Amino acid sequence: MRAIADLHTHSRFSRATSPRMGFEGLARAARQKGVDLLGTGDGTHPEWLAEASRQLQPAGDGVYAAGGVRFLVTGEVSVSWREEERGRRIHLLLLLPSIRAAEAVSKSLSRIGAVRSDGRPSLRASAKDVVDAIWTEAPETVVIPAHVWTPWYSVFGARSGFDALDACFGPYAERITAIETGLSSDPAMCRRVSALDRLTLVSFSDAHSPERLGREATILRLDEISFPAVASALTGGAGCVGTIELFPEEGKYYHDGHRACGVSLSPDQARGLAGRCPACGKPLTMGVLHRVEQLADQAVAVGVPPFVRVMPLDEIVGQALGLSAGSRAGSSRVAELVAAFGSELSILIDRPIEELRQRASGAVADAVAAVRAGHVGLTPGYDGVYGKARIVV
Repeated sequence: MRAIADLHTHSRFSRATSPRMGFEGLARAARQKGVDLLGTGDGTHPEWLAEASRQLQPAGDGVYAAGGVRFLVTGEVSVSWREEERGRRIHLLLLLPSIRAAEAVSKSLSRIGAVRSDGRPSLRASAKDVVDAIWTEAPETVVIPAHVWTPWYSVFGARSGFDALDACFGPYAERITAIETGLSSDPAMCRRVSALDRLTLVSFSDAHSPERLGREATILRLDEISFPAVASALTGGAGCVGTIELFPEEGKYYHDGHRACGVSLSPDQARGLAGRCPACGKPLTMGVLHRVEQLADQAVAVGVPPFVRVMPLDEIVGQALGLSAGSRAGSSRVAELVAAFGSELSILIDRPIEELRQRASGAVADAVAAVRAGHVGLTPGYDGVYGKARIVV
């Protein structure tokens, strides 16, 4: 069976997260988006785990259900420490085998960080010590370095990361079998680094609001939906048959830049300026594209797994019909389309264009076709500023 999975999410217990990110809101948004398997997010927060115990119903081995959507227990932790006279900061995504296992991991991590203070707790320990604590309590847990290329808080981040997994995880590096591409990169970019060839590439939304669910996701093909089946797919790759990706230029860190001065530069332009902002002279924040080029040892990506690029449906509808994304008229039109076709992702990646043309509108169908064909003009994001995509029909 095919399952579209979004396993990197957050609850209302995380900072800067919508209060609507409870299980009811998550399930409602997942149904609209077309996400079959959702991460609970914040799987180390004691109060959120208590809600999960009350509100989720067991639905298989390590799987839970609410509102017609299946959940796996997931969480993200922020890890920071000093090593080799540098501050290191990375985020790790955890896929946990059960609520009970998550409770045990949370208790263990509470010895090195305040797990109650944030849904994504800050842990003052090395990545090696953190994964050791996790795997001591729940050895089946899948640990996935999150949004691996972003400048801040990622394993390959230009500001606080490493040049290789071994340098970060030491003897545990071989137990890292998957990495999350993040919004500002895609599988083709990752496959320019041969050291990553052994890793399964996954994409998830990192959603802090219901509207963001499913903006990126991973397509699984499994005999059953269970924790062991999903863990096997992520650790061996056989069940991961593709990912759903935004255009990486739309991410917040694609180009080098300096937000305070409104400066966005390609890697070549930034190198020509010795990495300094041309407006104020301060260091630029190196973007994902530049960082990939730094570590790439292959001019052409090799063995790129299948992926499809999408734009959010509300943006497509807005551009096609001249409506503001998120406006009442735009939201109403999106709701009509979802009622007709089942979900947003069904419209974006599955339905034949001719069917969309017959049952929706010619303008929307043409816009979806243009996105599928890559006919999109892009203004790259930089230094925390999202990029922009314009459909070219």
